[in-house]
This record gives sequence, C-alpha cells and structure tokens, in this order.
Amino acid sequence: MTTLVVGASGATGRLLVEQLLNKGEEVRIIVRSTGKLPENLRNRSNLEVRLGSILNLRDAELEALVKGCGAVASCLGHNLTLKGVFGRPHRLVTDAVRRLCSAVKNSPAEGPVKFVLMNSSGVRNPDNHETISFAQRCVVGLLRLLVPPHADNETAAEYLRSRIGQNNAAIAWVAVRPDSLTDAGEITEYEVYPSPIRSAIFDAGAASRINVADFMANLITNQDTWERWEGQMPVIYSHRK
Repeated sequence: MTTLVVGASGATGRLLVEQLLNKGEEVRIIVRSTGKLPENLRNRSNLEVRLGSILNLRDAELEALVKGCGAVASCLGHNLTLKGVFGRPHRLVTDAVRRLCSAVKNSPAEGPVKFVLMNSSGVRNPDNHETISFAQRCVVGLLRLLVPPHADNETAAEYLRSRIGQNNAAIAWVAVRPDSLTDAGEITEYEVYPSPIRSAIFDAGAASRINVADFMANLITNQDTWERWEGQMPVIYSHRK
C-alpha cells in the first residue's frame, strides 16, 4: 500500500515517513525542497518525492498525487514563529484536509482510503461529550480568537468528524491528539485514550514526536489498531506524571 504523507519535512512528519519506510511501505511525499529531508531518507527505494506546495496544487494535480494511495497522513502544522503562528495561511491544516479529501473522493479506490490527521489534545471531541473546566473554556476561547493555529486544528478535526463522518464510502479517518509534543531519540511506552485524562492547559502531559509517529504508522499498517480507533480522536501520552 502507498501512503501519502503531507508535512513530511516537519519534526513529526519525517519520523512518520521513516517508520513507514522501515515497515516496508511505499511512501509518497510532497515537499517544497528536499533540503530538510534527512540524508538517510532521500535515496530510499520505496520513497517517492514530489516537489511542490499542497495548497498551491491545482485540483487535477492533487488528484494525481493521491491516486493509488491507500492512506493519507497529515503532519502539517504551523511553525512556532511569529510569521508561522500569525501569518497566512491561517487555515493551513483545514484547507489541506478539505482539498485532500476532495481529491480522494475524485480518485476512486478499491475501498475507503485511511486518513490520519495529527491534531492536538486541546481540541475537544463532541462525540465523546468531553467536559472541561470553566477556566480552561475561557483560555481555549481566547486561543480560538487570538491564536490562528488552535482554531485551524479545531476546524480540521471538525471537518473530518462532521463533513466526512462515520460512514463515508471513500474515506475513513482518525484524528490523533497528542499532548504537549517533545523530542526523544527512540520509541518508548505510551498510552492512548479516547479522550484526554488531564487538562491540556493546566495539567498537560507529554507525547514524544517519535511515539506519535509510531502510533500513526501503526494506524496505517496494523488493521487491528485501525479498527480500534477508526472514526475517533484518540489522545496519546508518552507517560503519566
């Protein structure tokens, strides 16, 4: 199976690409340049690299990009700089999800294409009736108004939840919600829950990028893992403090 990974040159995306390649999967990526790709990935025989920007592709080009893919994984996110947080595009993740889903629908596959979205533990899943404190609701409301990346994560997840839904013939999805992202050199034990077990604002845990990549890779390649979480928004923690 071929997996398309967008955001492949980012800190988590490149780890996901590496893990999929190590599992023997065919991987297709689109990047603006190969300069940010680690040397050990560039010449892998099961990696197909296409140059470009996901939001700048024409519809026909995007459909060609997803054609033949059994899975699409998005590790897109906003750079943590003033320009990355407050500059355009404000809806980078949402627009990419929307356009990729449209392209998948217009490129018929044998069965539903898996769509795995890296999201955030600060985003709530209404299907699970998740409750948060009044103080956290206030902070999240401010983030929604003042920090474009948070609103972007919310609308991207909501697009999958409500617009794609649970019984779409073309697309099945999982939105992975890591708690505060950290760096680590190797995969460690981690826990996955249907909903947050701690406050993302006032009692955040941690999820290493390599563990997030491992979970996303398992969703794509392990059918039991996929069936456990399909149509859900699991929250991942590397450990409990």
